[in-house]
Amino acid sequence: MGRGLERRNIFREEVDKRDFLERFGKGLDRYEMQCFAWVLMSNHYHLLVRVRDKPLSKLMASVLGGYASAYNRRNRRVGYVFQNRYKSILCDADNYLLELIRYIHLNPLRAGMLQDLDALGRYRWAGHAGVLGRHKQKWHEVNEVLGLFGRKVGTARRTYNRFISEGLNKARREDFGGGGLIRSHGGWESLSGFRKEHQFCIGDERILGESDFVQQALGDDVLAITAKASLEQRGWTLERLIQRISSNFGVSEAMLLSKARSNDLSVVKSLISYWGTQEIGLSCREIATRLNISQQAVSNWVVKGEAYCQRGKLVFDEELDLSC
Repeated sequence: MGRGLERRNIFREEVDKRDFLERFGKGLDRYEMQCFAWVLMSNHYHLLVRVRDKPLSKLMASVLGGYASAYNRRNRRVGYVFQNRYKSILCDADNYLLELIRYIHLNPLRAGMLQDLDALGRYRWAGHAGVLGRHKQKWHEVNEVLGLFGRKVGTARRTYNRFISEGLNKARREDFGGGGLIRSHGGWESLSGFRKEHQFCIGDERILGESDFVQQALGDDVLAITAKASLEQRGWTLERLIQRISSNFGVSEAMLLSKARSNDLSVVKSLISYWGTQEIGLSCREIATRLNISQQAVSNWVVKGEAYCQRGKLVFDEELDLSC
């Protein structure tokens, strides 16, 4: 989930919503992820995504970075569009999938944007209408959602709609609000063994699930941190990355920090941002501070860097030798 800067509207016109959804759909296909529920409000969005081998950050960087740039061009503005980093909740599907679908699809009603369930069924900017057979997005896993409610489409839709309706009389799920650090693991005390800063949280994610699920999630995070630590031990710092890429393209330190524009300079910034975040595990803030640019600019360069690597088949190979 994510909000506009200072809670400002980020979807002013239908063209904005269509642009966001198109980028989101392409990202799902590219990173082999699935969407089970979604909604676009005026100043924020909610997405329910099943990830596989690739991290969620890759999808969100490609969607948000590209959308922010296009939104600014359409509205003749500059600066940030989104408020900080998106928030995310890592959930055990066995226990939370149905409740999350309902929570997300009921957002327009709970916010008072729509009057009743019939209006929600016609609202084209939420996945609820798609499940009912209207305004369906091709990337929305409608059949899988319906499969949770029955084998026959008609019966499944009626059962699903009744399930959504019953949610109107239930209290709002505060644990689905994102941010913070909640571990359904018997309390914070039982996590004392994971209290090193890099292991204490996964991004700003909240984890919801039974003990085994949370333990596995934390274990996966430890593996990712271990991989990053290995790179650092082998000398791959931000400074080395900058030096290596810049020297390959003949870009000096002064050029890198200047406001000058050139193809080589653009490539260097995009590769530093992309490989820095995706391979070495640096934050956008670290790179932004070093290059004297905004975090939003780094996010945009990440998207461009990925595209450049795909076109040129550039890789960060096993020996960590950048093939520029």
